[in-house]
Amino acid sequence: MFLLSALFAFRPIPKPKPMVAVPTLLVQKKRKLLGKIILLILMHFYSMIHCQEPPKKVSMSDTLDGKLDFSSFIIDANGFLPIAMIITEPAFGGFGVGAGPLFIKRKKRPEGYKGSLPPDITAGFGMYTANNSWVVGGARLGSFPKIGIKYRIGGAYGKLNLNYYETIGDQERTFSFNIETLPIMLSVSKRIVDEIYFGVKYLYIKSILSPNFSEDVPEMFNSKELNNQTAALGAFLDWDKRNSIFTPDKGYRVVLDYSMNSYWTGSDYEYQNLSASLNWFLPIRHNWVSGLRLEGQHIFGDAPLYLLPSINMRGVPLVRYQGNTLALIETEQRFDIKPRWSILGFVGTGKTATKDQDFMDGSTKTVYSGGTGFRYLLARAFNVRTGIDVAYSGNGFTYYIVMGHNWNR
Repeated sequence: MFLLSALFAFRPIPKPKPMVAVPTLLVQKKRKLLGKIILLILMHFYSMIHCQEPPKKVSMSDTLDGKLDFSSFIIDANGFLPIAMIITEPAFGGFGVGAGPLFIKRKKRPEGYKGSLPPDITAGFGMYTANNSWVVGGARLGSFPKIGIKYRIGGAYGKLNLNYYETIGDQERTFSFNIETLPIMLSVSKRIVDEIYFGVKYLYIKSILSPNFSEDVPEMFNSKELNNQTAALGAFLDWDKRNSIFTPDKGYRVVLDYSMNSYWTGSDYEYQNLSASLNWFLPIRHNWVSGLRLEGQHIFGDAPLYLLPSINMRGVPLVRYQGNTLALIETEQRFDIKPRWSILGFVGTGKTATKDQDFMDGSTKTVYSGGTGFRYLLARAFNVRTGIDVAYSGNGFTYYIVMGHNWNR
C-alpha cells in the first residue's frame, strides 16, 4: 500500500502542454502507457497478497515449546518468508551473499489422498560472490493433488567466474572463464501409482564463455564451446516417499532421468544424459537418523565441457572433478540431542572418468570428503532444519550454511 500511495503522492502538478514534435509526442504516449501497465501490475500483485482473508496473528515462537520457530510466520503471513544466505562455495571465491522472497503455501489434502503432500513453493533469488559472480532468477514448484500433477518452472540470468581443469600426464592446468548464462527449465509429471510420478522436462541453456586469462585459449575450447546453446528434452521417474521435502527423518527418494540434446530440440550439440540417484533416510532410534546417498551419471556423445557431470559433495569445489561418467556414495548420521538441536557427521567419496578412460582404471579421478555440523529446527510444521557444516577434502577445509537438507536438488 505504501508503494501505491507513493506513486500518487509524488505525481507532478499538471502544467500547460508545450508544442512538441510528433515523434516526441509518441514517445511520451508510450511512456504514459508503460507507466499505466506497471501500475496495473503493482495493483494486481497487491490485490493477490492483501485481498485475501485477514492475516492471523503471527508468532515467532512455537505453541508447543515456546522456542524460536518460523512455522506461524510462514503459514499466517500469507506464506511469505524473506531469505538471506551466506554463500560459501569454494568455486565462487568462498564467500558471497544471496537473498530473495520465499512463498510457501500448504496444500489442502484431497479426500482419499495418501502419502506426503509437499507445499507449493515460489521463490525469487539473487546472489553475488567474492569472485564477482552473480545470478538473478526465480522458480515455482507446485502441484494439483486432485489430478496427481506436479510441475516445476524456473529461469535465471547471470555471469559466473569458474575454473576448468585440463590434465596432461601428471600435470594439471587451470583455466578461468566468465560464463554468461541464461537457463530456463520446465517439467511436468503425472502420478501413476503410489508416490511414483512419470514426467517430461525441457532445459534450455544459452552460454557465452569469455577467457579470464591472457594466454591462448586451449584447443578443447573451440568456437562452439565458447558460444552455444543446449536444449535437453527428457523423461524421468520420481519415486518420493520422504516425510518432508525439506529435512526428511524417514523415507526415500529414487530418481531415474534420461534426456537428449539434438538439433531438433534446439541444441548445438548431439548427446544424451542418463542419471540415477537414491536418497534414503532410516530412523535407527527416535533421535538418530541415518542417511544414504547414491548417484550415478553418464554422458553419451560430446557435451560441452562445462556441462559434464561433476562431483557435488561438501568440501569439493564445484566443477573441480568432471568426466563423462560419475559415481558417488555418501552417508550422513544425524543425532537429535534435543528436540530443536542436532549434531551430524558425514563422509563420502566420488569418482569420475573421461570418455577415453576406463572407469575402473586407477588413473581416474577419485575424491574423498567428510565433516561435521549442527542443525536447529527452524520451522517444525514443515520440518525445516538449518545450520552450518564444516567439511574437508583434498582441497582443504570449507564451511556451508544449509537450509533444509544438503542433498536436496
